[in-house]
Amino acid sequence: MFLLVFYLSLQSRGFINYYGPQRFGKGQNVQSYKIGLALLKGEMAQAIKLFFTPEEGDDLVNKAKQYFSQTEDIKGTLPLMPAYKIRERMLLRALNRYGMSDEGCIRGWLSIPHSMRIFYIHAYCSKVWNEAASYRIATFGSRVVEGDLVLHNHNANETTTLSDRVHIVTAAEEKGEVYSMHQVVLPMPGHSIKYPTNQVGEWYREALASAGLQSCKFRVGTLQLNIPGCYRHIIKYPHHLIYELVVEIDEQSQETDSKHTKKTTLKLSFQLDSSCYATVCLREMMKCNF
Repeated sequence: MFLLVFYLSLQSRGFINYYGPQRFGKGQNVQSYKIGLALLKGEMAQAIKLFFTPEEGDDLVNKAKQYFSQTEDIKGTLPLMPAYKIRERMLLRALNRYGMSDEGCIRGWLSIPHSMRIFYIHAYCSKVWNEAASYRIATFGSRVVEGDLVLHNHNANETTTLSDRVHIVTAAEEKGEVYSMHQVVLPMPGHSIKYPTNQVGEWYREALASAGLQSCKFRVGTLQLNIPGCYRHIIKYPHHLIYELVVEIDEQSQETDSKHTKKTTLKLSFQLDSSCYATVCLREMMKCNF
């Protein structure tokens, strides 16, 4: 019965389409979004220091980062950094050549592939989106309200842009319940997106201002980074969701106990749309973090 309730709830209500924790990196002391924020603010040296902040542990990588953090001795850090840490060694080699000046740090970031540089920016924007989604649900719940953004395919053709498909819900449309929650989207920050015109839009402005990004154009020309932004549905639904309880006899207990222990396992099967995270869907289903 317990499982059936969760099953029906997930099927009917869906789950909040958060970006999963893997989007932000594995670090505990410094996650990727903090580096992305520093890059957006043009704080290149600070971004380098965050990148080389050590985590807990005494493995070779952390020892190298600890040495760098304590001394900023780039030449001495290079031989300490394991060969398989390609990104770190690329940065260190560039810094060793150009130094830790602003220009040197820019050259350091340019020494790693574009996809790696923009990953940090996307990590920060994803964090903002997750927090905006939580605020939107806490403020308005599952109602579609005036000022929300909805995404539809009306009058779409080959020249229709994504922004053309984004519509701001009017008061009349809210009253007439024209749209459903599964159509509501929130923007990832960028230079080519619309923000909601209700309290959620104000939340974005305040959040970016508090991070020091009130005048950010979401272009970092020195690093050849251009962040137009995008839209992401708040609610998603799993497809072909099936669950099964599998009961097995514990082989070890069979040898030592005449009363064989039964082991019950929950088997889940489902499909998700692209860019959704199975870990997020499972967390919503199980109501726990893992």
